[in-house]
Order: sequence, then structure tokens, then C-alpha cells
Amino acid sequence: MSITWKDLESQYQDRLASLYPPEEIKALFLLVLSELAGIKPSQYLLIKNDDAQAYKDQLEDILTALSTGRPIQHVLGMADFYGHKFVVNEHTLIPRSETEELVHLILQDYKQHVAPRIIDIGTGSGCIPITLNKLLADSEVWAVDISAPAIAVAKKNNQQLQTAVNFITADILEWEFLFSKKQNFDVIVSNPPYITQAEMQQMHANVLNHEPHTALFVEDAAPLLFYDYISDFALHHLSQDGTLYFEINQYLGNETADLIRKKGFKTVDILKDINGADRMIRAKRG
Repeated sequence: MSITWKDLESQYQDRLASLYPPEEIKALFLLVLSELAGIKPSQYLLIKNDDAQAYKDQLEDILTALSTGRPIQHVLGMADFYGHKFVVNEHTLIPRSETEELVHLILQDYKQHVAPRIIDIGTGSGCIPITLNKLLADSEVWAVDISAPAIAVAKKNNQQLQTAVNFITADILEWEFLFSKKQNFDVIVSNPPYITQAEMQQMHANVLNHEPHTALFVEDAAPLLFYDYISDFALHHLSQDGTLYFEINQYLGNETADLIRKKGFKTVDILKDINGADRMIRAKRG
């Protein structure tokens, strides 16, 4: 008897039931169908079963990988971000929708700006600087990350998406030795590590076991370490009318804003994400 698409979906539901709720498993299955066979979720109930057998082995291989807890983005080797596909692996964070909101904010603020100079700190897959470089005309963009393997992934995305981001492998905590005093930027943006050790227990195992901890977590004793250093960097390298953007820990929004104000930034706004959580900060010196 020939296998049907519903049979294959049932296999996903059975084998992934201990890891995800049913609606998330269905979403994973539909995503795999879309990537493998070009079948859109809206077409799923209308398609014939003739092709199910042809994709059976590939679907089962992906299911085997997913059943170990690997994120679907790592299994497929890519993640969607702001309308483009980015290569991702265990060396980079999987781009999140909250970070898309941060990018959207910058694009709205700078869509009329002529040739903005931008730097992204802690770039990972390069999704922030590459998207900004692609959508802001004549922008000059740099990206920094301490991880050489992450920079290698970002460079691959830069090449595939035909952008011209400049990459630097370095520790931003040593920023004084990395940049000349005359090097200024109109936009400084960062989604730095901000999850405390105490919050780890609330996170899904596929994040804890498969995404780089150095890009996620900070010590409980110094949860704002990177905001502190990057704000200092901005004081020296942000143009007079430039803007500092952060993605932030939703539980530390006020503390993060206070730190930035104490550095001397006059305008510091906390902005909420689509779920109503404090998620972004936009700061200006004047």
C-alpha cells in the first residue's frame, strides 16, 4: 500500500510528541514539505498522494534528526529572516522574529538617510548587517563577532545574498584596541548575550543543546556586561546624530536603559515587541 502525506505527518506526530506540542509538530512538518517539495501550507490538503512515496526517505531522515532535539533550522541548514534565507549551524544563533523587529525599526528610522555607516556587534549569522546592507541604499556596513566559525557562516551569507558587509573577528570587550579614534558610525546595533544563568532552566532543550552558549548567556553577577562595554564604544564611535540600538532582556529593560542614561545618552527609549515584552532600546546622545 502506498504511503500518504497523512501517514508521514502521523510519523512526525508520534516520534516528536515528547519534544513539541501537536500544533508545533504540524508546523515543522509543513515547513519540511515546503523546503523539500515546494508545497505551501495552504496547498497541503489539496495535493495528491502520488509524490509522497518519492519524498518518504528524505522526510524520514529529517524526522530522525529532529527526534534528537536538533532545531529544524540546523537540520535544513538555513533559517528565514526578513524575507531571505540565511545559512545557520551550531556556531550561530538561529535568527528570531524579535530580531526582525529590531532590523525593521532601524530600516524605518534610516530609510531616508544617505549612505549610513553601520556596525553590528555580535553578528552571528550576519542576519542583521546583511539585511541592513541589502535594504539601505549605499550603506557601509561592518560586523564584529568573537567567533571565527560564526564569522565564516556570516561571510557565506554575505556572498550568497550578494551584499558587501565588512567582517571583523574580534572581542568587542577590547574595542579600544580595534578601532581608530576617527572611525565613526551612524548606527551601532547589537543583539548581545543577555540571558542569565537563572533563566536557562526555562529554555527549550533544543536551544540549550544546539545553539552557542557564548552568544546566549551572561553571568548572573554581570547581566549587563555587554551593554556596558558597547555603550562605552558608542560614546567614542557613534556620530553626533547617530543612534544606538539594542535587543534586550525583557526582564531588565529599565536597568539597561538606566545604564545607558548614566553613560550620558540623553534620549533612551524602551520599545516593546509584537508580544508586548520590553525588547529593544533606541538611544541618542542628544
